[in-house]
This record gives sequence, C-alpha cells and structure tokens, in this order.
Amino acid sequence: MHPMVKPALRRGWRDLNTVQFGMTPAHALTLGPVDTATGSFLELLNGTRGLELLREEGRRMDLPDGHVDRLVARLSRAGLLDDPHGGGPDADTLRGRREVLDRLRPDLASLSLTTGEPGDGLRRLAARRALRVQVRGAGRVGSVLAALLSGAGVGEVDVRDVGCVEPWDVAPGGLAADAVGDRRTDAARRAVRRAAPGRPPRRGAAAPAGDDDPGFSLLVLAPRDDVAVHAPDPRPAEPLMASGTPHLYAGVVEGTGVVGPLVLPGETGCAGCLHRDRADRDPVWPRLVAQWSSGARHPVPACDLTLATTVAGLAATHALAFLDGHVPSAAGVRWEVSLPHLTWHARPVPPHPACPCSAAEKGKQEHTSMDGEQRETMAGQPASAADREAGAARPAGTWRAHV
Repeated sequence: MHPMVKPALRRGWRDLNTVQFGMTPAHALTLGPVDTATGSFLELLNGTRGLELLREEGRRMDLPDGHVDRLVARLSRAGLLDDPHGGGPDADTLRGRREVLDRLRPDLASLSLTTGEPGDGLRRLAARRALRVQVRGAGRVGSVLAALLSGAGVGEVDVRDVGCVEPWDVAPGGLAADAVGDRRTDAARRAVRRAAPGRPPRRGAAAPAGDDDPGFSLLVLAPRDDVAVHAPDPRPAEPLMASGTPHLYAGVVEGTGVVGPLVLPGETGCAGCLHRDRADRDPVWPRLVAQWSSGARHPVPACDLTLATTVAGLAATHALAFLDGHVPSAAGVRWEVSLPHLTWHARPVPPHPACPCSAAEKGKQEHTSMDGEQRETMAGQPASAADREAGAARPAGTWRAHV
C-alpha cells in the first residue's frame, strides 16, 4: 500500500491542532488533535512511498514508534486515504493504458470521494469497463445520455431507436449536425464511440447481444415520444421484469424533465405500479392516457435543449451511481423539474399490491426481515462505507465538519 490523502479534498487548518479535509458538507471531515510533527508528516502521504519508507521517514522526524501505522489506520478508517497502486488486476490494466486513464482522472478523483477503502475508486472505475448498458431512444435526451455514459468509462453502451435523424434531434454532445438524414441508431452509436476514452475490452464470442439481453447491467428508456415519457407503457418493460434487468426512465414531456423511476425488478415500483397508483388517485387517468396515446402526435414535440441536457446529465449520474454499487434516490422515485422555475420535485412510485411485479410483497417481507443486511448491487459490491456513513462510528478525533 502507498497511502495518499485523497487529493480531491482541499485541506485547511481550523486552528493550530485541527485540520479539515474537504470543503463541502457532504465530504468535509476534521481531524484533531494534530501536533506539528504529525501535520508535517501528512505532506508525505502523497502516494509515492510505501509503509516501510513512511516508517523510516517517521523515525527521522522523531515520531514515536507505531505512530505512523496508527495515523495511517486512523485516516483509512475515516475514508481519507487512497492508494494509487491499489484496485486489483483490472485497475493495473487500466493504469497501463495511460491515455485512457488521463481522460478519466477527474472521474477517478470524484469516485475516490464516494468510496471508503484505499484503491476502491480505481477498482470501480476499472469495473465500469466491463459493464454493458443499453439506451433505448436516440433523441436529444437519449443520445447525450449514452455519450455521457461512454465518456465516463462504461465499456459498452448500446443505443437503439428507429427512423432517421431530424434537424431537431441535434444536440451538443449527442447527435451531430452532419448526421441529419442518417439512421438514428447508427448516428447515436457514432456519438458513443466519439465520447469513449479508448476502445472497450472485447466481449467473449459467446456473449449474447439481443434487445432484451439479461447481460445488460442496466437499461435506460429515453423515449422521444412525450406520452411515453409522462405515462410509460409497462408492456415494453415486461421482458426486463422477467429477466430481472434494472431499468431507468428519463425524458422530457412538454416543459418538464423526468428522471426515474429506477426500477429494480421485484424490489421497487415499476411502470405498472405507476399506472395503477395514478388510477387509484385519479379514476380518469386510464381514459386520459388512452386519448393521449391515440391522438395526433406533434411532428416536433416540445423539448428544450438545455432541459434535455440537464435530464440526460442527471439520468447518467443516477445510472453511474447504480453501476458503481450504490442505490440512488431515483430507485422507486420520479424526479421532475419544470420550466421556467427549475425546482426539482420527487414523485414516489410506490409498489402497488395489484401489480404482478411483486415489489409490494417484497416490501412486506423486508419489514419483517433482519435489519442491516447488505444488498449486492449490479457492480457486485455491497453498499459502500459512504452509503452507511450516517450510522457508522468514526475514529476518535475525527468528525463531520460544520460547513
């Protein structure tokens, strides 16, 4: 291990004996008491020295025996240390691709803030390259979203849509102006390739690639049709529910952007739950949906460019959080934001007892199960230390900064 204080955290001294790591409330921690010699020693925790060399430096600075190991352990338990040489074999492979890693260094710095163990950030970044995501819909939202996922290091981002690119599909970071007239799927896949920080690892010859392939880690539904955004049809998601494939909804309807719900089949509310819940609260809902679906479609639906880009960015963030092993707030929730005031609202999608997805029954069972059980995620990782932080004890002398 080559300990390194996470470089993404700005450091400042609150007084002569108390150091603060980080500026924002979500990540700032204070450490104290810290004597002058220990404060100087912190400068050596930059990832260039192993523990044995750090112990020698500590002896030269007249630090007490065992002080270096205790300090490193304390900082590690507080989630303040990283290891630029850690992360396992996949991380070693990524380190060997310097041009790819350089593109992803800001993402790596951000990942280090949401992981607890040294080297976890690079391990998770490397794990993204083995993941497969499909985006259904290549309009202003879907094409930008797919490019963002690719640019953030997801190894395979497949895009599916029908028809050809229209002038109003063009968006910075998504479909290019010179793609007008091309097939949407082809143009979106080119945008994904342009955004990728290097070629992804090859898939095995036996790996399937069907529309409803359960090998996808996540599927994003970003329809161009505004009715499908506002009232998503449960039927296209039935194969995903049957295969247990997590899926996320995103899009723009009129002047409102929608992100969510993230559906974890059998665990959180799905599109079927959404329709049943709306019908319970508004008996005319099915009648309205039928009229919207059968009525004449606008040739160019309202889709503000900046709102679409905002939705694509937030949806990609939720997708990456899930792929990295967290359960984001879009799980069972629709986040909505409307022009011109741009205030986000959370609209829960509760599991409905009449929905065949069985999420409501799962919820009843969880109320009677033992608390504290860790849930495995698509990235194969239990909930991270950052996710459990609210209830976790911190090492003595380490506490949340009031910022």
